[in-house]
Amino acid sequence: MIKLKLTTLIFTGFLVAFSFVPSQAQDEIPPNDAPVPNFNKERRPNLLAELDLTQDQIQQIRRINSEKRPLMQTAQQKMREANRSLDQAIYADIADESVIQARLKVVQLAQAEISEIRSMTEYAVRKILTPEQLIKFRELRSRFSKRMENRFDQRGNRPLNAPSQRLLNRRRPMRPNY
Repeated sequence: MIKLKLTTLIFTGFLVAFSFVPSQAQDEIPPNDAPVPNFNKERRPNLLAELDLTQDQIQQIRRINSEKRPLMQTAQQKMREANRSLDQAIYADIADESVIQARLKVVQLAQAEISEIRSMTEYAVRKILTPEQLIKFRELRSRFSKRMENRFDQRGNRPLNAPSQRLLNRRRPMRPNY
């Protein structure tokens, strides 16, 4: 389950990378000798260069992203609201299990909607890639996934008072003392 979520997150990250390329790049791909910004080089491969996408493929991917972005934003907003509502029901002065169950179903539906949008977006992009590009993409995704798993494993070995753990502790809702 974690690997599926991680893979989906990675693929979605790649898709988002396509959608935030400056608009002037829509018409032309920079030459290979052009200076490349140095930020996030370690974190994410340059898919445009490594997959050798055609101009038409890039435009198709941008079109898919621009069509799906509002749907995803709406679904994510629903998810945030559903989670807030569920938290309120759980931590209400008088907790009602039927209300909690109903709100949990709303959260599950919101999660399913996000998953469907992501999956269909990934599938639409996958249909654009040539067989050679798909093979290369799988290799890149596999390498990126392994690197992320290694980072996750390293973070799992940190002591509880490590900065990242303290930050996670702040995000947890306050629980009433019984």
